[in-house]
Amino acid sequence: MVPPPLAAREAVREQRFSDVWTNELNDAFADIAPYYDRGNQIAALGLWGSFLRRFMRSVDLQPKQKVLDVCGGTNAIGIALLKREPTLDVHAMDRSAAMQTVGQQRAAALGFNIKSTIGDVHKLPFPDNHFDVVTLQFASRHLRVREVFSEILRVLKPGGHFHHSDMLRPQNAIVKTLYYTYLKACLNFTSFIVGSSPAATKFKQYFIDALELFYTAEEMSIVLRELGYVDVTVDTVFYGMLGFHRAVKPAKA
Repeated sequence: MVPPPLAAREAVREQRFSDVWTNELNDAFADIAPYYDRGNQIAALGLWGSFLRRFMRSVDLQPKQKVLDVCGGTNAIGIALLKREPTLDVHAMDRSAAMQTVGQQRAAALGFNIKSTIGDVHKLPFPDNHFDVVTLQFASRHLRVREVFSEILRVLKPGGHFHHSDMLRPQNAIVKTLYYTYLKACLNFTSFIVGSSPAATKFKQYFIDALELFYTAEEMSIVLRELGYVDVTVDTVFYGMLGFHRAVKPAKA
């Protein structure tokens, strides 16, 4: 599949995946919530923890900052943030109550308090200029990227930092072919090992299709700049299969 030009990408993604995003994806994540972290570890060949640590190293933190983790899922990011700086005021938002239930249980077991909000992350229910740091990891392939990134820019304080990580579309055609072949095999193996239900298993092809219409590392950087972020940087691994973006909301003049 050849992705459309960057200017049309979101419209094409919306047309292709809107029904899945709106009506089906939440049920799939509700099904996989209890074994989501284990499935990621298997799919990443044991490197999931390494990816999380690499992402955490890119996050700029100061004591007592207010942090929002968008699509917080099972609170892996929120917990990692609090382990690094226990004085943070951490909020997590996700549309999946099932994922956040698991996440709240994980946080409570470690003695951490993460404030949870369930809802659509395309409309963040927070005031303008509210958070010092916003994070978003491994979820934007399932989102209307420009809408969510614009909302994140709105709720960030001037000078606040946005840290994003996700699987990306490799630019090199050979790497891309090998990557998708691996993912198809990996998704089949992982769903078998963890015992995915039909509700989750049928989404294996969707995950590949969503990635084929997603952004390369450089395209994601362009989108961030077009929306008004500054000081945009990216660190990629595995020839652009995975990217760690950092962007800043401009300070007030």
